[in-house]
This record gives sequence, C-alpha cells and structure tokens, in this order.
Amino acid sequence: MSHAVVVGAGGTGAATALSLAESGRVVRLATRSGSGPHHPRIERVAVDAADSRQMTELCRGARTLFNCAAPAYYRWPTDFPPLANSLLHAAEVTGTDYVMLGNLYGHGPVDRPITEDLPLAPSSVKGRIRAQLWADALAAHRAGRVRVTEVRASDFIGSGAGSLFTIMAVPKILAGKTAWIPADLDLPHSWTGTRDAARALVAVSQDERAWGKVWHVPSNPPVSVRELAGRLAGVAGVRPARLRSMPRWALTAAGLASRMIRELPEMQYQFRRPFILDSSWTEQVFDLKPSPLDDTLRETAE
Repeated sequence: MSHAVVVGAGGTGAATALSLAESGRVVRLATRSGSGPHHPRIERVAVDAADSRQMTELCRGARTLFNCAAPAYYRWPTDFPPLANSLLHAAEVTGTDYVMLGNLYGHGPVDRPITEDLPLAPSSVKGRIRAQLWADALAAHRAGRVRVTEVRASDFIGSGAGSLFTIMAVPKILAGKTAWIPADLDLPHSWTGTRDAARALVAVSQDERAWGKVWHVPSNPPVSVRELAGRLAGVAGVRPARLRSMPRWALTAAGLASRMIRELPEMQYQFRRPFILDSSWTEQVFDLKPSPLDDTLRETAE
C-alpha cells in the first residue's frame, strides 16, 4: 500500500498521522524538527516543507499529501505562500492527491451560519492569505494538474489544540484563576475538535466525491465562551470558571509587547459577534458526527 505524507504535527496533524497509521497506512510525518507521535508505521522526518525539492522527494510514491501545517501567526505573509506553493508543486509533480486543512478566515464578518457554498470575502490580512491559497490550489485542480480538496475548521479545542481559548483561557481555568479573554463571553461560537478534524481529513481523502470542493469539519452546536469554560471546569473537576472580557484597547496594548498578540485584533470580529460553522452537509455526505463536546473538553484539559 502506498504511503501517506502528513505535514505538520500540531493537534490535527498528529491526530491525522495516528489515524492513518492505526488503520494500517504507512505515514511520513514531516516537520522542521522531526517531531510527532511515536507509532511503528509513522516515520518522522525533519524537513523544510517550503523546500519543494525536499517535499517532492518525500511525496514520490505517496497516495495522499495532507497539509496540516501553518507558520507562526506573525509570519503568515512571508512564510505561508512559499509553504503552500511547495506542497502544491510536490503534489502536482508526483501525482499525489492533496488534502488541505483550512479554517474560516476567508470569510469576513457574516450574519448567518457559514456553509461550504458561502463565497469567500476576507476582511483581514490572514483571511486574504487563506483565500488565495485555496484559489491557487483550486485553479490547479480545475486545470487537471492535481486533485485537491480543503477541509475547514472553526477554532480548535481538544488534544494538542492551539486557539485563542486553549491559549488564553484553559491554563487559567485549570489553575482556578481568572481568565481574561478578548471576546464577548455570551455569544454563540463554533468549536472544532482536533480529532474530529483528523477524521474528516482522512474520510474526504478516501472519497471520490471530495475532490475540487470545500468541506467543513463536523462540529458540535455552537456554545458561548462562558458556557465552554464552565463545561471545561466541570469535566476537569476544578472550581467554577471565572472569566472577564478583555476590552479591545487592552488587547491592543498587550500587542505592544507580543508579536503573537499583535496579530489578534484583526480577527476580533469572530469573537465580537455570533460565529457559527454549519457542518451538516459534510456530516450527511460522509456519515460523520462530531465527538461529544465533553469528551473533547476532557482531551483539552489533559
């Protein structure tokens, strides 16, 4: 059986590699450091994914290339296009199917649940980058140079998740301290489990109906930041969550000392109004369901 290549060993990349390996596939897991989960069928490879020559060699003989990688937030404008171009080129040259993990940044402020057929209308730098990466890949697909699909997620929770909630809220909640979060705490918001994202990536990669289309990771009905924090505290067995909404000016001020935080204000529209992912179409087509929310929150706590 031909191998699969997974780029990126964050929460979803690691879960995707493990899912493939546990199903019997041989996996090459590519990261800069050669990190990732240990499994007899996972070969961890240290590689610069922006080097198209290295990626082409890694993909020779592979059936599927999964792109679960992203540069540091503040390096998206300089590093993301070369990374994505390298992987797209490697897939084209080797004839490898290409599955991209995406998000909802390409949608600017919306007043309705986000479905797969909603046109992209980015209002941020990062949103325009995401939209262009998909446009480039889709153009290659339509030209017959490669088969490509993109699986989009909302903000991550779960094992290995890195999101505003897991970075700014989870450690404080588990420690019994007050968490200051740059968000309206009581608006509905969609959250995506990393393992659910991995299952969706694997499922679409094995279905002929997937190619040339966008799919949404099956995600639970939206809950507010306050409710999510309360349920996390409950499953973790810690004191009730204490939250405060960080005002915009405080977020801007914090950005003066942090390159990472400096990137957050342009995405604030996702947390200052309802932000809802509709995954019903993907769930129907691929017979997938999201994991129970409390199970995903237990993984988050661990």
